Amino acid sequence: MHINWKKALIVTLDVVLAVYLGLAMTSFNKPDETAKLCTKVSINIADENTNGFLSAKEIKKILEKKKLYPLEKHMQAINPRDIEEVLKTSSFVNTVQCYKTQNGHVCVNVTQRLPVVRIMSVKGDDYYLDDEGGIMPNSKYTSDLIIATGYINKDFARHYLACLTEVLMDSEFWKNQIVQINILPDLGVELVPRVGEHVIFIGYLPQSKDEVKRKQLITDYVMKKLERLDKFYRYGLNAAGWNKYHYISVEFDNQIICKKTVKAMPVYTPPVIKTEEKKDSTAVTTEKKDSIKQDNNKKSV
Repeated sequence: MHINWKKALIVTLDVVLAVYLGLAMTSFNKPDETAKLCTKVSINIADENTNGFLSAKEIKKILEKKKLYPLEKHMQAINPRDIEEVLKTSSFVNTVQCYKTQNGHVCVNVTQRLPVVRIMSVKGDDYYLDDEGGIMPNSKYTSDLIIATGYINKDFARHYLACLTEVLMDSEFWKNQIVQINILPDLGVELVPRVGEHVIFIGYLPQSKDEVKRKQLITDYVMKKLERLDKFYRYGLNAAGWNKYHYISVEFDNQIICKKTVKAMPVYTPPVIKTEEKKDSTAVTTEKKDSIKQDNNKKSV
């Protein structure tokens, strides 16, 4: 049996080289954690200044409460997966990634859920909706969000109000112009603008059991109403005055119904007689009576 020693040697060297490279890469990617402590924790929150729900301080507090804050702990004892799982339980966290570096650092990268509207219903509910229609609990968040009031249950908020708010937020103008959405008992929709002393009635949002169809119907409906309202703003209110009407309805396609602002008539107020003048008049009358009395006495004498 003839053995090709040259070929066998090449194969052997290839195997040895592959094992060496595998071990080298594993050793390079795995930090040397023996007898090392975590010297720095980097917490990065995307859109921290925009969303405002979470801060590095709050992330630290969550990890400290669960005794998972890694600073000054042995690197070998730190499990990034545990840190990720704990932070994912927060109502305000969207995604989280945690990893360790060779120089004793632990990095935590977090993205937040994006709130788009605050719900304050007549039943006392107070919560936020995020950009995916999810419900977020109330917090100390004070950003300039649109507020939705009135007869709103959570089902209507998720399936109808979220889509309406998304349309408003997609426009830079309407995002800044509309400050409040009010839902009437019959589910009619009113919009309260930032500029102008009027309320806008856009009608009733289309309904459908199919989620995709419903979203498309609501988007088309609201955009159509806002387009007509935008034209009325440009060519109507700019000429007539922004405070001329107190109620504007764009419910119907072929007309815009406006109710004028009625100014109260001035009420006539009669002049008030000062008390001091009355006293002076009484004093003069009394003096006159005393003078007549004295004259009569003189005549009788």
